[in-house]
Amino acid sequence: MSDTWGFETRQIHIGGEPDPATGARAVPIYQTTSFEFRDAAHAQNLFALAEIGNIYTRIMNPTQGALEARLSSLEGGVTTAVGLPGALVVASGQAAETLAILTLAENGDHIVASPSLYGGTYNLFHYTLPKMGIEVTFVDDPHDLAEWAAAIRPNTKAFYGEVLANPRNDVFDIVGVSKVAHDNGIPLIVDNTVPTPYLIRPIEWGADIVVHSLTKFIGGHGTSIGGAIIDGGTFDFAASGRFPNFTEPDPSYHGLPYFPALGHGAFIIKARVQMLRDLGMAISPFNAFLILQGLETLSLRMDRHWENADKVAKFLVAHPQVEAVAYAGLETSPWHERAKQYGGGKGYGSVLAFDIVAPPGSTAREAGQRFVEALQLHSHVANIGDVRSLVIHPASTTHSQLTEEEQASTGVRPGLVRLSVGLESIADILADLEIGFAAAK
Repeated sequence: MSDTWGFETRQIHIGGEPDPATGARAVPIYQTTSFEFRDAAHAQNLFALAEIGNIYTRIMNPTQGALEARLSSLEGGVTTAVGLPGALVVASGQAAETLAILTLAENGDHIVASPSLYGGTYNLFHYTLPKMGIEVTFVDDPHDLAEWAAAIRPNTKAFYGEVLANPRNDVFDIVGVSKVAHDNGIPLIVDNTVPTPYLIRPIEWGADIVVHSLTKFIGGHGTSIGGAIIDGGTFDFAASGRFPNFTEPDPSYHGLPYFPALGHGAFIIKARVQMLRDLGMAISPFNAFLILQGLETLSLRMDRHWENADKVAKFLVAHPQVEAVAYAGLETSPWHERAKQYGGGKGYGSVLAFDIVAPPGSTAREAGQRFVEALQLHSHVANIGDVRSLVIHPASTTHSQLTEEEQASTGVRPGLVRLSVGLESIADILADLEIGFAAAK
């Protein structure tokens, strides 16, 4: 029956069956480190992957499993050959993208990425992955498919981009980039944090793997850190010829070759039983529980986020102290039609940015910082996707580790202010922005 349920029904019910032991209707918090084996054979089978079940909360936990089932359903993830959902929940969004890359690539490998990225992702790709021997090429223009094709090497293991980039607000060409990737035997990973699956389901448009920071809109309340990887089960690692780490024996599992043994869904299983097992970026059961609570109201919250964001964007466009607005919902945005194609016109995200006009005797950077400091309703925090309206000056915070050239490539300019539009009364949000503009003068 769940196959025919609508999005709103699945966001409440999938993975939320009453607890068989107690009848508890809400998903219980299984706050335990480990799980008792029935007998020696059961224990042996679990460790050999001959049987799937709970061993240790670092690898899987029933509270986490409920969240994984729900996310896989909402994003259109694969049902794996061993019956697990095609999702893996981990400690943070940063952990999710790191784990996704390391499941595919290792020392001596290469990935190609869009430069329109969250600052933490850019730093991971530009500085940390190369220390592990994984080289990253950033295309100059992520919307030029020829650049993606030209960047491919024999050791390229993934393409990577953000569906709705933070803070540039350009919309990733999932259809076009996925075709270039697939024509060359390469999987496409996309970050779908800002749109959420309520707006865009990237697997339906050609993406193979989706990552999320659950900390943001899916959790929705600014209380819990978490991340997720969803496997569409669409990529054929055997046919690609680029992935011996999927098709050749894994000595840590007595010679198991993941793809021949497990088929579609092997990616998400390998991410769990090898990479999460060894790297340990596990989510706590309590955080998984809190994120489940947020997920139950995702559609209701997103509708209000988008409604408020649209009004804020129109307010900013008309404001004399605003030089430019980055928001795909504006018909003047070069990404408007693509956003409408993928999201059906239901919404355009609620993380937008604008360039403030520098008054005489002041720099744009100073004006942006004064604007942020003056706001009273907006919270000045390094987060997005909260029920509260949030604000930050990226050039001096989230993207401050980047050079000016690197900041420009991600869409960050000295006077750029990023807003995450919340659920408050729109009149109060706009009145607070006017306080910021008055201070910026």
